[in-house]
Amino acid sequence: LVAVDGLVPGPSDDASDELLAAAEAAARSALSGTAVEDLPHVPLGGEDLTRYAGPPRLARATGAEPFDTVADGVTVIEHPEVGEVVWCDDAGVTCRRWNWRQGRRTALNDGTTAALFILDALDPLTDEELLATADDLVAHLSRLGPDVRSARRVIATG
Repeated sequence: LVAVDGLVPGPSDDASDELLAAAEAAARSALSGTAVEDLPHVPLGGEDLTRYAGPPRLARATGAEPFDTVADGVTVIEHPEVGEVVWCDDAGVTCRRWNWRQGRRTALNDGTTAALFILDALDPLTDEELLATADDLVAHLSRLGPDVRSARRVIATG
């Protein structure tokens, strides 16, 4: 987990346009002939921390938790499967299937000033590769304000 505060929202610039173009090209290349669920890379998601109700936590769902999403262009409330691994807060599920399906309520937006980034270390990604990805993310986010602060936490399996 990487928490970042002090982000200053603003318009795109040449550097951010270049990063976006490179990310789009990498995604097109990775998805050429491969389904997204078959990619052997770490899922990475961002959440707006100011929109959380209580602390974020990783849990197994009871199935009763609300999850706000979009289906066929329409906002709907779904519920996770019993036992599904979810990220949640006091108001419901923020992200389903570990870190694959983000809800709308806590999604990053043009006004986000504090964010939580969840990076999943799934095989074949190594812990070292995950930490390098977190370093790269923080380096880029540090450009987004003079007082950007970050904190990290690794949640291990045991």
